[in-house]
Amino acid sequence: MLNEEESIGLVLENLPPVREVVVCDNGSSDNSPQIVTSLGATLVKEPERGYGAACLKGMEYIAQLVDPPEIVVFLDGDFSDHPEEIRLLVGKIQHEGFDFVVGSRIKGNREKGAMLFQAIFGNKLACFLMWLFWGVRHSDLGPFRAIRYDALCSLQMSDRNFGWTIEMQIKAAEQRLKTTEVPVSYRCRIGTSKISGTIMGSIKAGYKILYTIFRYRFLPRPKSQ
Repeated sequence: MLNEEESIGLVLENLPPVREVVVCDNGSSDNSPQIVTSLGATLVKEPERGYGAACLKGMEYIAQLVDPPEIVVFLDGDFSDHPEEIRLLVGKIQHEGFDFVVGSRIKGNREKGAMLFQAIFGNKLACFLMWLFWGVRHSDLGPFRAIRYDALCSLQMSDRNFGWTIEMQIKAAEQRLKTTEVPVSYRCRIGTSKISGTIMGSIKAGYKILYTIFRYRFLPRPKSQ
């Protein structure tokens, strides 16, 4: 979450009942943190900017729980996803035995203009390369995703910015997690995207995603990776 005071309350208010909601503030200068705490969610802070850094901070919080959850769901704070659809993702794990579920905006109902051309093209290219190199079929790198907590820990996630989602999907393929997609609804986000909404953000994200793909496919890695 980064300066999402207009949207974060809507996200939290539209979530179905869950065990705990953890929101990572990534350096907001508006009233987003106060809104989160006023609605009863757990607030953690990561001053280092980066999508992956924020997700990793949330995982740090979960790791110190005496009784960790069975399933972890990742969801953006801009209200572009539909929080009530969390049941679609979690249900695949609870009732069908999947380890990892990605919410596909490509397969779901997208509001006109919700995904810009560069985001659609980048997703298609990244998914093609994953199929080419790892033999897995995805249609999207959507941030709305659910995963068993033990499986998440086994992935040893490390990316601190734009490569987070593709890293998770690559590592899930390498570890042969039972993975699927579900169509999810997607609307125009509230406010301007820090990534696809700007030319420089799109370039940085595209470069990092492609770099991550080729790094994991062709470059040697430490055993922990």
